[in-house]
Amino acid sequence: MELISAIEVARGSTVISYVAADRQGLEINIATDVFPILHSHLAKVGYQNQIDLFLYGTSGLPMAGYALVNLFREFCGRFNVIIPFKAHSTATLIALGADELVMSEMGQLSPIDPSVQHPLSPKITLPNQLIQDVPVNVEDVDGFLSFARNELGLGGEESMQKVLDALASNVSPLVLGAMYRSREQIAFLAAHLLKQHMDDDETIDRAVSTLTSKRFSHQYIISRKEAKDGLGLNVIEPDERLASLIVGLWEQYVEITEVDKPYNPQTVLEREFVKVSNFDRGIIESKGLTHVFRTQKEVERSEMSIPQSPFPQIAYREQTLEEGWIEDDRL
Repeated sequence: MELISAIEVARGSTVISYVAADRQGLEINIATDVFPILHSHLAKVGYQNQIDLFLYGTSGLPMAGYALVNLFREFCGRFNVIIPFKAHSTATLIALGADELVMSEMGQLSPIDPSVQHPLSPKITLPNQLIQDVPVNVEDVDGFLSFARNELGLGGEESMQKVLDALASNVSPLVLGAMYRSREQIAFLAAHLLKQHMDDDETIDRAVSTLTSKRFSHQYIISRKEAKDGLGLNVIEPDERLASLIVGLWEQYVEITEVDKPYNPQTVLEREFVKVSNFDRGIIESKGLTHVFRTQKEVERSEMSIPQSPFPQIAYREQTLEEGWIEDDRL
């Protein structure tokens, strides 16, 4: 709370934090379930001239990101985003809706090209025999078609028909249609968010095109320099004092979510065989009010003897007991 207050003084704004942590094994997405929580924070602070959203996230629903920006704009004249570290995918889309981006030295954006999961998506069988849908990324399909045209020289109608037939035999045409519709939608959302605070159509078109199709990989990292010079976004580099406060607040959230430590049931159990533990996987916070997305798990370790092996096989059983956003009043 002291750090939030200090950032508010330095920025002359009201600060609300939203952390959708990506701790390996305990990731959460930016989604519409946060809207009632965010609304309670916004209603508490009331209409403000300027609100800064302290944002961390790496995945989520594009429509949720678009709607989140519109929700914030109902409560402020100027909407800004502070990026301490990762603001990828849907978080990047949210950043496009900001009048001003305050990015730390390690602040990152990413492409917003979508991956589609569909009932007809390709399937894989995991080692535990569970069947899982494989997300289809629009850039992967574009890459396949570009490879056929540019590298193999298959530019004729007949040869490209064979390429399309091969593609459609592995990925349902309905999935391909959904994928391209999804990219068109996310491009529309990005352009609409940028037009809320920019009036240069050429810059908007360049930014949308770059983010949806010109960086070849969803894992591409966009630095604050590229965000400013390459995308034309209004990026602010904080001074030393403000940068220290932003990083300090982020470090507090790292401590709470343990985002820097991959989830491991053995680490949770230590020397015990059964243990119930809480995991705070997301945070929404403003001055005087904190909500966390908390998962309570029961973890159990068992040992089984294996014929002709001197060592037992260790197995873990996990059961989620409770999960959801709750108000955290431990302060």
